[in-house]
Amino acid sequence: MMTEFLLNAFATLFVTIDPVGLAPMFLALTAGVSAKDRRRIAYRATITSGIVLFVFFFSGKTVLTLLGISVSAFRVAGGLLLFVIAFEMVFDHRNKRKSETAEKAVEHHPSDLNAMAVFPIAIPLIAGPAAISAIILLASQAPSQVAYAGLGGVILTILGSCLLAFLLADRIERLMGDTVQMVVTRLLGVLLAALSVQFIADGILAFANGTPG
Repeated sequence: MMTEFLLNAFATLFVTIDPVGLAPMFLALTAGVSAKDRRRIAYRATITSGIVLFVFFFSGKTVLTLLGISVSAFRVAGGLLLFVIAFEMVFDHRNKRKSETAEKAVEHHPSDLNAMAVFPIAIPLIAGPAAISAIILLASQAPSQVAYAGLGGVILTILGSCLLAFLLADRIERLMGDTVQMVVTRLLGVLLAALSVQFIADGILAFANGTPG
């Protein structure tokens, strides 16, 4: 059961954050920046987003309890949010929206590399609402303390993937091209849609059984 949970967690977070899909946006945002500064931005963005994600990883369930929100209710709400993200991925709306966010950020901070690393790269491109919701959702579903610790390892793995994608962004873009990237994004969107429906179904089933959590 723990292995299944961790595989599900990895798939959900990898598809939601989409490290490979972030590579071209990172390149566009850091166009004209030296290789040294680009690496600095990559590390800073990854560390910043990691701090944000782990804050919600550790405190998410407590926040739900304080707000009086049951885990099952959050499963349904989180599942719906992830389904919207999946819909955008399948119909190629998500990358356009992310690109628009990135362009607006550059307009406001055209030469501030530190600000760019935090916004929009760390937040919301990596640690966006969907990623935060997914982490709270997964943390609340961990079947044991070992699985909970394993989820922390999964988050670190995804963050490492983001850092690697940023450092190898130019190679990834040359290797994949627009067509391959579009196909991969759509396939990942279908996978995320299936995962989100499962979250919703689990939440509804828990309500039906009288165990909202």
